[in-house]
Order: sequence, then C-alpha cells, then structure tokens
Amino acid sequence: MSPTLDEGNIVLALKDKSVHQGDLVAFYYNNKVLVKRVIAESGEWISIDDSGNVYVNDKLLDEPYLKEKSLGNCNIDFPYQVPDGTVFVMGDHRDVSIDSRTKDMGCISKDEMIGKLWIRIWPWNRFGIVR
Repeated sequence: MSPTLDEGNIVLALKDKSVHQGDLVAFYYNNKVLVKRVIAESGEWISIDDSGNVYVNDKLLDEPYLKEKSLGNCNIDFPYQVPDGTVFVMGDHRDVSIDSRTKDMGCISKDEMIGKLWIRIWPWNRFGIVR
C-alpha cells in the first residue's frame, strides 16, 4: 500500500462493514492479511483505461494518494459491474498490486473483511488517521 502505508507500520482497524469509496480495508486472502483501498461499491461500474485512469460510473476518480497510475495486472473486461455484497479494491502501488483487477482475487465480500483501517500508531512520527 505504499506510499500510504509502509512495511512495519502498525495500524488499528475497526470491525465495520459499512465501507465506502476511498476507505482502506484489511481482509483475508490466501491465508494472508492484505490491505487495499475501496474503489467502488456493489452495483457500481468500473472502467480503467490503458494509462491507469479509473472511472466509477463514468466519472474519473480523483486519486491524490497515488504517486503513479498504472493499469497493472488486469485480466477482467471493462466496463465491470461490482457484484452485490462486494467491493472492488485496489492497492495504491498499482503497477505491482494484486487486487480486484484480477479474476483470481476478484471483488471482496464484506464477510471477508477484518475491518476498516482507522489510525496509524507506529511509527510515532506518522501517528494519525489513515487515508
């Protein structure tokens, strides 16, 4: 999730299944805990162009948290509608992130979520709300 989070950061997550676009969520995938950003919710339509620009319901998504846009590892067809009861997630380091852009991972059900990231408690010099 670089640059938002770095290896070794310690964060608190709240068990909250009411997640929205832009929230960071932790969930289980292949016996690992992953952290990704919610891009779209159930029923919304996603498109990503070759330059990595993300559109939700035909509106360009403002993503100030990204250093670089990338289509990355993607094997789904666009436009793509997020299935009911799931969210479409992507990592902030798009060129290497494995996320909902792949059929292997797909969208994440709210039952798979551990929680919504809330606050970074380590390192101390970066203590605060996680966005």
